[in-house]
Amino acid sequence: MLVESRRIRDRYRLLEPIGGGAMGTVWRAQDEKLDRTVAIKELLLPHDHDEHRTEEAKNRAMREARIAARLQHSHAITVFAVLEEEDRPWLVMEYLPSKSLAAMLGEEPATVDDAIRVGAQISSALAGAHRVGIVHRDVKPANILVAEDGTAKITDFGISRAIGDVKLTATGEIAGTPAYLAPEVARGEDADFAADVFSLGATLYAAVEGQSPYGTADNPIALLYKASSGEIVPPEKAGRLTPLLLRMLATEPAERPSMDEVEQELRALLPDEEPGESVLAATVPETEPPAVPTVPAAVTVPAGEVTAVSPGARKGLIAVGAGAALLCVAVVVAILLVVRQKAPQDTAAPPPSETPSTSASPTPSPTPSSSPSPSATPTSATSAPTPSPTVSTVSSSKTAGEALTAYYSLLPGNLSQAWNLLTDRFKASKHQTLATYEGFWGQYSRVSASIISESGPGRVTAQISYVSKGGGTKTDTNTFTLIQVNGGVWMIDAQS
Repeated sequence: MLVESRRIRDRYRLLEPIGGGAMGTVWRAQDEKLDRTVAIKELLLPHDHDEHRTEEAKNRAMREARIAARLQHSHAITVFAVLEEEDRPWLVMEYLPSKSLAAMLGEEPATVDDAIRVGAQISSALAGAHRVGIVHRDVKPANILVAEDGTAKITDFGISRAIGDVKLTATGEIAGTPAYLAPEVARGEDADFAADVFSLGATLYAAVEGQSPYGTADNPIALLYKASSGEIVPPEKAGRLTPLLLRMLATEPAERPSMDEVEQELRALLPDEEPGESVLAATVPETEPPAVPTVPAAVTVPAGEVTAVSPGARKGLIAVGAGAALLCVAVVVAILLVVRQKAPQDTAAPPPSETPSTSASPTPSPTPSSSPSPSATPTSATSAPTPSPTVSTVSSSKTAGEALTAYYSLLPGNLSQAWNLLTDRFKASKHQTLATYEGFWGQYSRVSASIISESGPGRVTAQISYVSKGGGTKTDTNTFTLIQVNGGVWMIDAQS
């Protein structure tokens, strides 16, 4: 065949095209130097060959290479190099026979269990990207590859952008697919970490519901209009995944969980019979060295056009120099985590936009300030206050879900009793005193918990409804951790 005679850099022999799209063609190829099969993406340049646009395309490819070099993860596509041949860029990646999630969903919808398995793996890769400042910007079924053994990988950082990098997309161009865009991105705002959370939620929604959370539309512009409003069709088939999906698909970015929280909650939802399957491979450090250190790490592949493989030889000994590099990366990651950590909110409070100025100011720190006010409660993370013996409804609760419902039944009329059902660690994490607690809840006339879902021992997700004294209403979805103390009384110990 003619294509078999084509060689790139006198090293890679092109065998056959295996995918493609507007951005380019993907080939199965043979790396003759290392005697292995690879996938190579040939990036297409603008048809008019305008010098400026041609140069912009080349710059974008190099930017992708730098981005990919910053992320090495067992559930993200590994790319070996970016080359320039025939006056255009070529991306060299690993190869694996696989199907995109989009192709799989075209054959049959996913079960809730399958969606959770895939979501746990992909969220781990995206969480790793977020830790090093990378936003994917186009998470969708077509950009998720699933191998025969169930291993899932996120592809196409082709329109991704590191926070702080210069934006190279053309003026007025919206990066992403309308069916999976976060509302703020559909309205023209820049995509950030919260936008990736929404898009992954939309992808998992589509996997189990069979359509975009925005429903259907006749054309992309109509779908974009729906996306900009943020109004979604409530899920009907998502089962135990529903509470997390609703939080991921919140209209306001600040109300969505972080990608780290998404990963943790998806892991908690994994089927009990598969505690050690491929999903757990996502715990491999995101900064593990690439399979072939001598080949420069680089870019990922756009829009579900590539099938790629997880490296097979990453488990060797790590040299001292590599260890030092990993330590440096770990320090940077830790700093990023501190900067990006989402501030916790008051106990079951509405989103920050509705939190009154009289409430305690949330901070990212799990411990109180070094100089608490005289009225502040003790802040020991290991002790819990003795609950009031009058709280009979909570004392008699058999499950954490029943206890959470009972706790909210005390609000806002029995604040002192409800206060005694919060552990000292919880109060310290919110910098709460009884006075600020009473001040916060004093603005509401009624509050209740519904759609209770227990995802593990003491872990409860619930939808909380608030009615203000002015008549306004608000709902929010939160996940709580409860512990049992003093003979089995449930107390709230954490909230996300």
